Amino acid sequence: MKAVKQTGNFDVNKIREDFPVLAQEVNGKPLVYLDNAASSQVSTQVIERTSKYLSEEHSNIHRGVHYLSQNATSAYEAAREKVRRFINAREAKECIFVRGTTEGVNLVAYSYGRKFINEGDEIIISGMEHHANIIPWQVAAEERGARIRVIPLNERGELVLEEYENLLNERTKIVAVAHVSNALGTINPIKEMIATAHKFGVPVLVDGAQAIPHFPVDVADLDADFYTFSGHKMFAPTGSGVLYGKREWLDKLPPYQTGGGMIRTVTFEKTTYAPIPEKFEAGTPAIAANIGLGAAVDYLNSIDFEAAARYEHELLEYATEKLSNIEGVRIIGTAREKASVLSFTIEDVHPHDIGTILDQQGIAIRAGHHCAQPVMQFFDVPATARASFAFYNTREEIDKLAAAVEKVIEVFA
Repeated sequence: MKAVKQTGNFDVNKIREDFPVLAQEVNGKPLVYLDNAASSQVSTQVIERTSKYLSEEHSNIHRGVHYLSQNATSAYEAAREKVRRFINAREAKECIFVRGTTEGVNLVAYSYGRKFINEGDEIIISGMEHHANIIPWQVAAEERGARIRVIPLNERGELVLEEYENLLNERTKIVAVAHVSNALGTINPIKEMIATAHKFGVPVLVDGAQAIPHFPVDVADLDADFYTFSGHKMFAPTGSGVLYGKREWLDKLPPYQTGGGMIRTVTFEKTTYAPIPEKFEAGTPAIAANIGLGAAVDYLNSIDFEAAARYEHELLEYATEKLSNIEGVRIIGTAREKASVLSFTIEDVHPHDIGTILDQQGIAIRAGHHCAQPVMQFFDVPATARASFAFYNTREEIDKLAAAVEKVIEVFA
């Protein structure tokens, strides 16, 4: 592969060797994988750790007295501790394993909603939310007789923070907002937004799905009440994820699901529940996937994650410049602070056609509304083409993206 410009001590060529999927061809072309906001790829280290569990350690966890169960339990709980350190939670018990961000949001919406939201109360979300951070709150509001209020966007795809503060009042019961927009790449000033909500005594849930793969997240520094993310966005297997919650909140919430594993005692007259995290982890969990998540954390800790984040930002700036210089291309989302998402449209070309032609060139992007239909409505587009980057992408791949976009324009000229 052609030499790629390096950033500091970050060697992208070496990094790419860790991701075997990148070595293949698609439609006779070298794969250019630019769909990382949907799912990132998995390193050899994560594949090997997950395979080791399945081939040598596979057993149900907790309460087993035999060798395999104890080994599996140790590996599973070690992964929880790795996550705790990675996000700087106070204790591992504050890290609840879930299947992904969607389940994390639903857990809080259901449990917090049942306990704390009543008729006439208000729930604040933003105009850039993924459907997974809209619909659970709509359901909670409908069931409890509450009202959804929405932080508006400006034309750059940034939240209007003055309006946000005006929305907060004595009826506000929770704020639920994305750290990074999956459709626009906008990085929201979450620490500031949390501090503003806390002035009103309001807790905040952060959808961190698009933040956690791209830069270090410190939940203690943010002072987040809840923070949830998916493993498959951060180089781990699908079916893994985490809901972080402050103990003082998690202890107050009722269970989200019930069944085996989340109980202390059961009689036909009454059931008492286990403490956290077990209270929110009913049934047999995704053991292999979450052990893989722990391995993904190990991997991120091994590569100089902060250098990777700087490199990614350079890729985003380079890609933005390349596509902005192509006549007929419109960039959707031009926030001053952005992560590695570049959404765009081409005049008179449907995004699905863009995606199809790029696929013929071996380039994988996402085309559609990205589970963010209110964002599409705000920008008055039916959908966008979305290229999203990870630290294993290169400038050479962005050059190929730009050339393919120009080819699309030629085809539809």
